[in-house]
Amino acid sequence: MSDFEGLTALVTGGGSGIGRATAELLAERGARVAVLDLDPSGVRKPLLGYPADVTDDASVRAAVAAAVTDLGGLDILVNNAGVGAQGTVEDNDDAEWHRVLDVNVLGMVRAARAVLPHLRRSSHAAIVNTCSIAATAGLPQRALYSATKGAVYSLTLAMAADHVREGIRVNCVNPGTADTPWVGRLLDAADDPAAERAALEARQPSGRLVGADEVAGAIAYLASPLSGATTGTSLAVDGGMQGLRLRPVGR
Repeated sequence: MSDFEGLTALVTGGGSGIGRATAELLAERGARVAVLDLDPSGVRKPLLGYPADVTDDASVRAAVAAAVTDLGGLDILVNNAGVGAQGTVEDNDDAEWHRVLDVNVLGMVRAARAVLPHLRRSSHAAIVNTCSIAATAGLPQRALYSATKGAVYSLTLAMAADHVREGIRVNCVNPGTADTPWVGRLLDAADDPAAERAALEARQPSGRLVGADEVAGAIAYLASPLSGATTGTSLAVDGGMQGLRLRPVGR
């Protein structure tokens, strides 16, 4: 499939996990792709890598300017950089709330702000934000993370309304619990990693974690010119977690 032939894309947080899978898939489907990451040293051709810290506006603007120059323009932003957080509303202090909000919400704002002048010159402009099931379902021990992803969900809708008449589509994906390096670190830190993995798998009706490549496929769908009538939409990639209510096995 070559629906991205001739298009250019920028993926934040593209050094690992969902971001890396997305960058590689877009390149396979014909796009020229730049990756922004705190550590882009692992980025390999045909991807282009640029160091950037999404909590630093100057860093984001400099990386975007360099990437757009090398790509020769920009058509697609995948706003993927983010961090996780655990705990109830009591468990994180103000500094941690500010840190995670700064990365997960303001980081997306900074990237979008930097690329919008370039997207306005594209005839196939699209932004896809990586949101989460945590935006639409109450998950235990995820108060801070859920608050940031709820903001991303609302931000997506607002951006879609603001920019639709400029020809810029804005959508988001809502992954369930995905098999990413962050989840891997959570499992490693658990008292019983095998039992914790089994519990995370069991809460998704599909009975397994979501693959980074599956989320990448959904991002590519939303970013593709073939989805030109789709904007202001959230696409769940969660093994049925949000929408399905299965009866217990044997009943």
